[in-house]
Amino acid sequence: MDSKTNHTHVRNLVMSAMLLAVGIVLPFFNGQIPQIGGMLLPMHLPVLVCGLICGWPYGGVIGFLLPLLRYAMFGMPPMPNGLAMAFELAAYGILAGFLYNHSRWQCIVSLYRSLIIAMLGGRIVWGAVRIVMTGVAGEAFTWQMFLAGAFLNAIPGILLQLLFIPSLMLALDRTGVVRFRRDSQRYQNNS
Repeated sequence: MDSKTNHTHVRNLVMSAMLLAVGIVLPFFNGQIPQIGGMLLPMHLPVLVCGLICGWPYGGVIGFLLPLLRYAMFGMPPMPNGLAMAFELAAYGILAGFLYNHSRWQCIVSLYRSLIIAMLGGRIVWGAVRIVMTGVAGEAFTWQMFLAGAFLNAIPGILLQLLFIPSLMLALDRTGVVRFRRDSQRYQNNS
């Protein structure tokens, strides 16, 4: 492994650990208000950011571990929903990271495209896992339950993600911490 690759790997590990810590702590800030706490989706933000900044493998691992680690430490999110959330968040991190990092240009348009597809894909994964889990338990998981859990109750969190994450990425680009990339830079970096 060359020096630049090793530096990038270490940076991604440190950034992933930091975002995991943010994901563990962030729900405490809005969890005190039960009416809106769950609607803001606080664990989704660091997972999506991790996938975008560090790449899909890191985003996927952090997404899967975060709800399970929070459950082991604090008993939240309650099981079995926490297990479904682990698969959902893993899908967010994988999809957002893969789509964004494989975009021809890393810009605000590709960022929104990656976020929206990841958010839809993650919710579909959550619904599929819930169907399997409720089928095993002999319960029904209805279309109305899916729409309410995946979209209607999550509107404030979805809006927060679509406003905060692009703003954060723009700030990181302007400060030089994480740069948007153009197609020609990709080929220069790979050669």
